[in-house]
Amino acid sequence: MKSKEEWNALTPEESRIIVNKGTELPFTGEYNNVKIAGLFICKRCESPLYRSSDKFDSGCGWPSFDDQVDRNVKQILDADGRRTEIVCSNCDGHLGHVFFGERFTSKNTRHCVNSLSIKFLPD
Repeated sequence: MKSKEEWNALTPEESRIIVNKGTELPFTGEYNNVKIAGLFICKRCESPLYRSSDKFDSGCGWPSFDDQVDRNVKQILDADGRRTEIVCSNCDGHLGHVFFGERFTSKNTRHCVNSLSIKFLPD
């Protein structure tokens, strides 16, 4: 995990998503279909966020996880009160949204994450 002074530089598209809370198009992210063992970290500060063992195929078009690493992901109610945003606990970078009650897994949780918000480190 990096301090603010050490954060990675972002491309304009990464900044649109991570800083300005944008969303990449569904089924376009490089990590949507990754199924190998490893760790997903924050693109900006490299804080560990998700284990590949918690990744599942939800069919939504974005990488989906039913658990997070420690308490490294914060949940914030969107301004409209309908969805819950997820951000990196270290740098507040926008990751996506979390949904509950969909019954995709036994944990009944889906973290829907933009591929551009994360980086994959294979085991």
